[in-house]
Amino acid sequence: MNMKKAGRKMNMLMGITMSFCMSLIGNITSGHFTPVGFISSFIISTIISLLIGFFVPIGPVSHAASRRCGLEKGSNGARCLESLIADVIFTPVMTLAMITFAYNMSKKHGERMQFVPAFLSSLGIGLVVGFLLAFLLTPVYLRIAMKGVEGEEE
Repeated sequence: MNMKKAGRKMNMLMGITMSFCMSLIGNITSGHFTPVGFISSFIISTIISLLIGFFVPIGPVSHAASRRCGLEKGSNGARCLESLIADVIFTPVMTLAMITFAYNMSKKHGERMQFVPAFLSSLGIGLVVGFLLAFLLTPVYLRIAMKGVEGEEE
C-alpha cells in the first residue's frame, strides 16, 4: 500500500510540475502569451497528466524496461530510459490536447493557426523539455514521495 501512495504522490508532483512548465513554454513560444491562456492550458494539462498517471503505470513499465535492458536501477542509463518512456507517453497526448485547445481558441478569435506545424514544433520542444524535466526531477520527487510514506504502516 505504501508504494501505491508513493506512486500517487509522485504522479501528482510530476504531473503538476510538467503541466506548469509545458503550459508556460507553450504559451511563451506561441507568441501569444496571456495569463488566461496560461491558466487555462495549465488546468487542462494538469487534468490530462494526472489522468494518464493514474491509469498508466509509468513507474512499473519504465522499471521493467530498464530491467529488460539490463540497466542497473538508479543508474544514469536507467534514468534516461525511464525518462524517455514517461516522455513518450505523456508529451504527445498533452501536446495534442494543448494544440487542439489553442487551435479552437484561435478560431473563436478569428485568427488562422496552422494545426500540423504548430503541433509538430510544440511536440519537438515538449519532448526535449519533458525529457529533461523527467530526468532531473524524478529522483528529487521520488525522495519526497518515499519520505512521506516511509513511516506509515500498511
